[in-house]
Amino acid sequence: MKVLVLTAEPISGDVLRDALGEEATREAEVLVVSPALQDSPLRFWVSDADDAIGRAEAVQTETVERLEEEGIDAAGDTGEADPLLAVQDALATFPAERIVIVTHPAGEKALFEEDVVGQASDRFDVPVEGYEVRR
Repeated sequence: MKVLVLTAEPISGDVLRDALGEEATREAEVLVVSPALQDSPLRFWVSDADDAIGRAEAVQTETVERLEEEGIDAAGDTGEADPLLAVQDALATFPAERIVIVTHPAGEKALFEEDVVGQASDRFDVPVEGYEVRR
């Protein structure tokens, strides 16, 4: 099964096992996409994306390393700052059968996380799982 994972912070295989189940995770081919999120509106408006791209690269690299260490077939990529656009771009070359979007609990959510799971479910013809982690 092909699984696209959208995450803005490094995760381990435990997240996938919780979201998908042990057997599905063992059999999964995973593409980790980390959106290049801006840490401030000013950086977004002046198009200073270098820090955001660097952070996204570090997140997807660390996540892929963790998953591979746990025996999960994984690759990674960075994505657009708009998480839904990042998913759309990834789906153009990776025909995922499921999407897992990692978010935080209410009160800890980043701006991009507000209803991103619901929006992705409405937009894509692929089952979308939301998974909440704590920082």
